[in-house]
Amino acid sequence: MRKHPALLSLLLCLSTHTLWSAPATPIPIKVVIVVMYESGEDTGDAPGELQYWVEREHLDRVLPFDAGFHHLRMNDRGVLAVLTGVGTAKAAASIMALGLDPRFDLTHAYWLVAGIAGGDPTDVSLGSAVWARWVVDGDLAYEIDAREIPPAWPTGYVPLRKSVPYEQPVTPPDGQVYELNHSLVDWAYNLTKNTPLLDDETMRSKRSHFEQVAAKRPPFVTEGDDLCSSTFWHGKLMDEWANAWMSYFTAGKGNFVVSAMEDTGTLQSLTFLSRAGKVDLHRALVLRTISNYDQPPPGLSAAESLAEQKVGKYGAYLQALEAAYSVGHPVVEAIVAHWDKYRDHLPQETRFSSR
Repeated sequence: MRKHPALLSLLLCLSTHTLWSAPATPIPIKVVIVVMYESGEDTGDAPGELQYWVEREHLDRVLPFDAGFHHLRMNDRGVLAVLTGVGTAKAAASIMALGLDPRFDLTHAYWLVAGIAGGDPTDVSLGSAVWARWVVDGDLAYEIDAREIPPAWPTGYVPLRKSVPYEQPVTPPDGQVYELNHSLVDWAYNLTKNTPLLDDETMRSKRSHFEQVAAKRPPFVTEGDDLCSSTFWHGKLMDEWANAWMSYFTAGKGNFVVSAMEDTGTLQSLTFLSRAGKVDLHRALVLRTISNYDQPPPGLSAAESLAEQKVGKYGAYLQALEAAYSVGHPVVEAIVAHWDKYRDHLPQETRFSSR
């Protein structure tokens, strides 16, 4: 039978419309868990950032997600998990794809980024958990090779559209700086600040080599700020740059504590989606847990220390994965348990009557 081109075109359009048109009733989502990588399978093997959430939140429903990096996971309580892939580009693409997916109603959803990170030993210790108020991009910049940095310059990184490091006035381009909802961050921190965190002899041994008071502490929950870069940097001098970069772009309000990768990409997509009325940017939280320090202890060079920084070989890798779940879970549970109030009102705006 001769195939008519016009008929084939019509059938293709109808098929595409069927695949991508919104269902009659989109699934209302209460919380989106955003993780960045997984070591193998979603369950039952060596864990990455997704596995504990899948197993412990019973995210048993698998949803295809061809427009994103990895299939989605969901439970029957309105909790959805997305695995974005590593790096800013994959995170931005996956979150945008999810935000535009007609299967879901994300207009009231809370977003919880939960992943591991490097930590500044001045502020935090191995296995600790950090709620971010500020997220700053460390990739949007000019750079010259370290061997060509002028003697008077503290770094070879220069803000875009500037001529020297930290030139005033500060004029960050769109996507450089994200200020999260401080009241929501404070609520999450106060809810979880006393969460017990794992510690062991290996972590205590690694902590003992550092001079900073915070670095020697057992793991704890705190607030601090997040500098994101797709380059995995390491070393004391790079840490000094990260602290200065954070201070510069936040007018001294932010304090660099964690080095991550994907969060600016995630927040950029959430910003655009919020403008389109698809999500509420004020409901975004970033939780990063410390798998390794961002610099070596005294007596070890940055190169020697970097050689030890392999995924799965960090000084507190499994403990940081555990902390991401154990600190993030109470927030998810509170939102789901009190959805009748938190659907339309942020937690910090809600008062519960005493009985």
